[in-house]
Amino acid sequence: MKIEIVYDSSTGTTAAAAEAMGKTLEHAGHECRVQSVNKANPTDVTEADLICVGSWVKGWFIVKQHPTPASLRFIRELGDLDGKKVVVFCTYKVAIGSTLRQMAAAFEQKGATVVGHFKYRGPEPDGKFGKFAKSLN
Repeated sequence: MKIEIVYDSSTGTTAAAAEAMGKTLEHAGHECRVQSVNKANPTDVTEADLICVGSWVKGWFIVKQHPTPASLRFIRELGDLDGKKVVVFCTYKVAIGSTLRQMAAAFEQKGATVVGHFKYRGPEPDGKFGKFAKSLN
């Protein structure tokens, strides 16, 4: 399966999580490309079998958590995603608020099917993501 992982990272934590996700997926036998929202080409991304988009959580400690404007802008720049499978993920320090819900809703408005929601309190994917990667075979 061809998978595109696109992320917005401020301190490097989300980038590291995206890279770790890519390695997990490659280990499960998939072809992955990991890129920042600033470098990824939306047209190329839509050609993947699975699209993963991640964001660091923006907000005030435990109030008004949300995805970054850059991650939402990238989702909006993607073409028609009717029936396309997508994953949303985020990295956070305290709480995620509506981050994953907002990202999933942006994808669903474009016709995509969200098949995974993942949150990481650091740069390493958890066991749930490893099981998800294996389930894609």
